[in-house]
Amino acid sequence: MDLRFPIFAAIALLVSVARSGELADSSSDPLIRQVVPESGSSPDHVLSADHHFALFKRKYNKAYATPEEHEYRFKVFARNLRRATRHQQLDPMAVHGVTQFSDLTPGEFRRTVLGLNRLRLPADARAAPILPTNDLPADFDWRDRGAVTKPKNQGSCGSCWSFSTTGALEGAHFLATGELVSLSEQQLVDCDHEVCE
Repeated sequence: MDLRFPIFAAIALLVSVARSGELADSSSDPLIRQVVPESGSSPDHVLSADHHFALFKRKYNKAYATPEEHEYRFKVFARNLRRATRHQQLDPMAVHGVTQFSDLTPGEFRRTVLGLNRLRLPADARAAPILPTNDLPADFDWRDRGAVTKPKNQGSCGSCWSFSTTGALEGAHFLATGELVSLSEQQLVDCDHEVCE
């Protein structure tokens, strides 16, 4: 039996009872991007948001300049835990949890991690052909077939292009050879003298 769901539900209840003065969730982005389970968390007992925050700070070497910033980041972290719980309930097969980004608001995450420039395509370039959908499997996940490497952290230097490039090449190589190879984004970035100087 998978115990992650009851643990996250209990954590959400503890957080909502323990912290009444929380931030309002003004996010218009309903997607959660934390999909990595907290390593080392025990399914045998329910841990409080304070304890999860302490583990988070230790694991990711987080330190805050003032007590006010610490309290603010804790509130953001607790809100992200509740959000992870809601998303876990919507999709019990996924794993939602704590990552190095768990003390960021969705807006901060977008500004610091999702790249420096948004791609603006002409309106006619956005139209995609409608493809036939007959005989599609009900469920298909390339991760289950061994074609996807583990998640990587691109940081904030604008190197998202190198991650999409290596991801596409890794998948194409797997389809051609049956061998999954993790390629180096850093080697591509080292050849680029325009983006990350």
